[in-house]
Amino acid sequence: MQPRTDYTTAAPGAYAAMRALETYVHQSGLEARLLELVRTRVSQINGCAYCIDMHTQMARVAGETEQRLYALSAWQETPFFTVRERVALAWAEALTRVAEGSVPDDLYEDARGHFGDKGLADLSLAIVAINGWNRMAIAFATPPGSYRRARSE
Repeated sequence: MQPRTDYTTAAPGAYAAMRALETYVHQSGLEARLLELVRTRVSQINGCAYCIDMHTQMARVAGETEQRLYALSAWQETPFFTVRERVALAWAEALTRVAEGSVPDDLYEDARGHFGDKGLADLSLAIVAINGWNRMAIAFATPPGSYRRARSE
């Protein structure tokens, strides 16, 4: 796959806005491991190889295990994830697949019970962000394997 336009330099203001959203999510208080699980799962659903590579690397840095990363695409079938993580993954899948139907009320109530209003809004913003990043990486053919973790991450 040949990379297309470097959208980070073609639209630096938009890239800065996306980075600002990431900064907000990073400072929201949600656990880094949880965020990386959600980002990886959303990237799997969207088929974004670049983001899967990036977020599995970041998940490992955050202390995630190989076993849980390997099982993530079948998380509902494994005992490896906590109830809170399962709710977050179900919420991430529902928001990512929102075109297929609405987000169920019972899922909303469950997620709100585990995360509270602010936490659920923050989790939703993290999901919005990774869906956006996936679309940019796919549209502009960002090469999988090209991600290099910055020292500050």
